[in-house]
Amino acid sequence: MPRFDAEDIRRYYDRHTPAFLSRGQGRGTGSIHRAVWGPGVTTRREAFHYVHDRIADLARSVSGTSGAAHLLDLGCGVGASLCYLATQLEIRGTGVTLSPVQRTIAEARIHDDGLSDRLRCIDGDFNALPPDVEAIDLAYAIESFVHGASPHRFFAECQRVVRPGGLLVICDDFMRAASSHESRRALDRFREGWHINTLISRDGLVELGQAAGFELDSATDLTPWLELYRARDRFLAMPANVFDWACRSLQPLLRLDPPLIDCANRRFGHLLGGHALQTCLARGWVGYDLVVFRRR
Repeated sequence: MPRFDAEDIRRYYDRHTPAFLSRGQGRGTGSIHRAVWGPGVTTRREAFHYVHDRIADLARSVSGTSGAAHLLDLGCGVGASLCYLATQLEIRGTGVTLSPVQRTIAEARIHDDGLSDRLRCIDGDFNALPPDVEAIDLAYAIESFVHGASPHRFFAECQRVVRPGGLLVICDDFMRAASSHESRRALDRFREGWHINTLISRDGLVELGQAAGFELDSATDLTPWLELYRARDRFLAMPANVFDWACRSLQPLLRLDPPLIDCANRRFGHLLGGHALQTCLARGWVGYDLVVFRRR
């Protein structure tokens, strides 16, 4: 499987963020992560804020070392999560993104929402955080952990910036039992299309966190509350499968360099990977978990 460095991830989000905002699941809401129809959720807006509201509840349980609690969004995207949290709580917030396209959108959102005095968005890699990031009371990563090239570095950086007693929240995709040829093929499509570097089990995540000085507070499986196989996903399923098969079948004949599937992934990988992820979630090969750690 290919490995994706920070520059690969930056290009991926610079290229696809406008499409995620205009045609993704959260189009019209400013969100580029998934809706979760958890307990008590009755509207689409609430579904997109379900994970945010869980983070807000946790943020209320931690107090800032000097005034308002300081939150760190590890892979902040276009700033939607930070801005929402800042409307619910008196917090300070820092967002980190690899993508200049996302940072520009996030900065405009922060300005337009009148939150420039409390929030900022900076260019950076959460595996090598800028030195000026102040002590953090709660750090969170929503659908960004899997992109990181080194989960050990991720936890090392979090251990460095999250204060003792502070919280680290990770909401992302994690491996379940998947050993068949079909499951491996779908997982490879997901990894290739979405530029995934770190797809580990939830138990593996907990072990890494504990080794880095974090204790597990809670782990919740959100998979049953996701929207799977929406009409749009069903519409794309057949052409996605045919397209993927054609690219891989023609490569031995065409002998292109780079391979045809790599060329296709640069343009359509987010669609092929998204369809593969839907299959993995529906078949139980991948789960979508919300995991909370406390810094020792």
